[in-house]
Formats: sequence, structure tokens, C-alpha cells
Amino acid sequence: MTGQTIPGLPALSDRFDDVRRIAVLRGGGLGDLVFAFPAIAALAAAYPDAEITLLGSPSHVALLGDRPGPVAAVEVLPVVPGVGDSSGTEVDDAATEAFVTRLRERRFDLAVQVHGGGRNSNPFLLRLGARHTVGTRTPDAEPLERTIPYVYYQHEVLRGLEVVALAGAASTDARVLEPTDAERARGRELLGRGDDRPVVVVHPGATDPRRRWPAERFGELAARLVDDGARVVVVGDASDAEAAATIVEVAGRASGRPEDVVSLADRATLSELVGVLAEADLVVADDSGPRHLAESLGTPTSAIFWFGNVINAGALGRTHHRIAMSYRTTCPVCGVDITQVGWTSERCEHDESVVADVTLDEVWQNTSELLAGTVRRAAATTA
Repeated sequence: MTGQTIPGLPALSDRFDDVRRIAVLRGGGLGDLVFAFPAIAALAAAYPDAEITLLGSPSHVALLGDRPGPVAAVEVLPVVPGVGDSSGTEVDDAATEAFVTRLRERRFDLAVQVHGGGRNSNPFLLRLGARHTVGTRTPDAEPLERTIPYVYYQHEVLRGLEVVALAGAASTDARVLEPTDAERARGRELLGRGDDRPVVVVHPGATDPRRRWPAERFGELAARLVDDGARVVVVGDASDAEAAATIVEVAGRASGRPEDVVSLADRATLSELVGVLAEADLVVADDSGPRHLAESLGTPTSAIFWFGNVINAGALGRTHHRIAMSYRTTCPVCGVDITQVGWTSERCEHDESVVADVTLDEVWQNTSELLAGTVRRAAATTA
């Protein structure tokens, strides 16, 4: 048996014998992949001679690519309801069958499911024909060889670590994602580092619109940062461009220094985003992929969360990461209970923010305290 991984997560089983090829199922966005990183690192440490293939998303290919690390290859999942991304794309049963057939030929020794409760993902995983399978399971999901119960309110990093503990893998301190020297150099260039002023990156987006803090408030926060001597760079994809423009306009007008607030929204590649986040002094963001990515790169973060999502996705430490929380329990439009989430409940149709009641002063306090600590640490390093 392996030793205890971290407090509260006991070793759950022995390692499997003669494991040379491992498949890890984790679709979704950047944040979903970041949450799976520690589990993947633990698998790599437990099975150092095995090749790990990630069954993931196009963004995972863009992020990992040829980047050194424990993932040898990324296979983009086909469009399968509840498994692969189906937004705007028709389900293609023939393409799915071809994908499964091709991967069965890999003859995986171990297949790991860290993709939800298993109602859709477990049957898909079992089709790969791996010798051993581990993962999560809701009461109505098909069983794997070894499973843990899927209970929605559990931190995703800890859930992944608990799953791989089924395969005898213990958590490690290894950082899975490292920016390249070229990414760091490009990040410094895009951030416009030309003096000693701190640079704060702001990301106003989130996949679920209910997790978005108002753009105007981000703009007011950016103005305070500029007044405090920082430069602000806003990042995001095309869906964040409008919010980014609002932030730049509000902050520039309020601070009187529009040159110190710029937007890279819809202008940076994923590789460039890695460099920008790695080189920033601080990242202020909603509960989003870029925030989770920044944390994995070692950059301090100040975040705005709905309190329920803190359980699943919030930073575990508070020295370098702070969270301002909304404690709303009902939809601001229809009043339906929003604490019943995940596979147990369908959500209402409303997209109004559930974090809009988080105040500017609360986020500013978290942000200014972190920034002061970041500046002190940088000064001590260069002294």
C-alpha cells in the first residue's frame, strides 16, 4: 500500500502490475485540465515507465502541445454527449466508433476517469477495453473496476487525487505546467514591462455567465490599481472583448491615465496567455480557466467566486490567493435554489450574475494586500 497522500486522503489501493500505457479522460476547458494536473503528476510518479495519453479537448492540445511534462500525447475527444464538447457540432456516431476503435488498438493497461460522475463517461471509458479502470461514480452510473462515490461538492483537485489513489498513486509536489523561456519572454513583451511598476492582469470572463463580476466594477478596481502605481492588462477571448473594452474605458476615465490600462482580449494565443500569466505580478479574475491556470503557474490571484464553487474550484491556500465570495443561495431573477447543482438538479434558464453582490471594497482589500506582498517579495529578491 502507498502512504497517505495528503491529510484526509488515505491510500485506497495498491498499484496495478505491469502498467505501460495509461489513458486519462478529462474533457472540458482550461480549468478542468488544471484541476487534473496533480492527479496526472501522481500517476506519472507511481508509474514512471508508463506513457500517459490525455483524452481531452482542443484547448488541451494547444496548451500542452510539445510542452515537457507527464502527458505524452493528447487525443481530442469526439462529440459524445456528456463527454466531448457538443456545442455547435453534431454528434457523429461513425467518428466516435472510429475513435474508440483506434484507441482500443493502443491496448491501455489503465484507464482513469476524472470527468464527472460517470453516467456518460464511464460507459465511454469502458469501450476502450483497458485492463484496469478507475474513476468516479454516481449511484446510477456504470461501475468501473475501482470507484469512489461522486459527490458534487468536493474540490476537483482532491477528487482527482482520490481517484488516482485507487491506482496506488500518491500526490506529489511536482509542478506539471512550466512556461517555456520563449513564453516568458513574450509575456514580458505583451505586458509592456519597461519599468519597476507592478503589472496586474485582469480576466473578466467565465464559461458560466452567472460567475461573472460586473465589468464596470472591474474597471473601477483597475482605476484604483493605476492610482496605486500599477499597470493593468486585461486578457480574455473573443467572448470577453466587450467586457474588456468597458474595463479599459471605465479605468482610463476614472484614473486619468488611460495609457496604463490596455486590453489583450482576443489578441493573444494560448501560449502567449501562459507567458502573460506567468510574468504578471498578480491576476484578478472571476472563477475561470485563466485564474486556475495562473495559480498553477505560481502567480498570486485575487478572485471573485460564488461560495459553492469555492468548495470545488477555489485556491486551497490564502498566502498567495484570496477569494471574495458571494453567499447568494437563490437565482436573482426567479428565486430558485441554486445550491442544488451538478448531476442532481437542472439549473434555471437565467444567466444573471450571482456574484454581483460582492463589493468593490472587498475585492480591493484582497487585491491590494496581495499586491503589496508581491512587491515586497520582488524587492527582497532583487536586493
